[in-house]
Amino acid sequence: MAKTTIKRTKITYSDRGQGDAVLFVHGFPLNKSMWKAQLASLSRHYRCIAPDLRGHGASQDVPGTYTVDILADDLKGLLNHLGLRRVTLVGFSMGGYVAFAFYRKYPGSVRSLVLADTRPQADSPEAKQGREATAQTVLREGGAGIAKTLAGRMLAPASVQQRPALVQSVQAIMTSTPVNGWVGDLRGLAARPDSMDTLAKITCPTLILVGDQDAVTPPADSQLMAQRIRGAKLVTIPQAGHLAPMEQPRAFNKALREFLEG
Repeated sequence: MAKTTIKRTKITYSDRGQGDAVLFVHGFPLNKSMWKAQLASLSRHYRCIAPDLRGHGASQDVPGTYTVDILADDLKGLLNHLGLRRVTLVGFSMGGYVAFAFYRKYPGSVRSLVLADTRPQADSPEAKQGREATAQTVLREGGAGIAKTLAGRMLAPASVQQRPALVQSVQAIMTSTPVNGWVGDLRGLAARPDSMDTLAKITCPTLILVGDQDAVTPPADSQLMAQRIRGAKLVTIPQAGHLAPMEQPRAFNKALREFLEG
């Protein structure tokens, strides 16, 4: 694990392999360890970089709202630190929202784009209220209780019932996220802009991946993105919920590898 300082914030990251660079951006309220299976497989052929976003994993625990633009700027700072001009950008869930912001700000830095279990729409007013209510709960009680509920929502029912080790792993990652990370994410998610207009402006090769049982960002959201992004390829991952990269890593990695090779 390596580290650097971007805008006075210490950011840790994994950097494995050689070749064309692939930048993996984790979701809420997770960290780079969610990409363990992807880095193990794909780093044999590509340079795989996975940061802990600010307030997550071993990166600096900082207060404030983590807007998608702030997180996109952190990623750009990391690429500058590594001397990388262009990458394949892989964004999962919240990481997909950050990927949209990154593409709007730095389109020349994106060789190709992978949008995994994410959606382009902004939060509804009700969803924004729900995020703030969750933030207040975390401020009072910490994230452990919510992590248990959230893990159940993110995984397919069969995974919840039959794969206790996976459930425990997901809960452990979430519980390790400090309060500032939870609250910074939640308020940043509520404040994020709508990205529907961005879809038609994406001109780089794009892969869209979604679990067939994703209840958080349902397959219909991915189908919409595939229709609006010119030339996009959509792959549905069988027997996976929202956490397709962790639930079905072989199928996820196969689709990603074929896209990168193409």
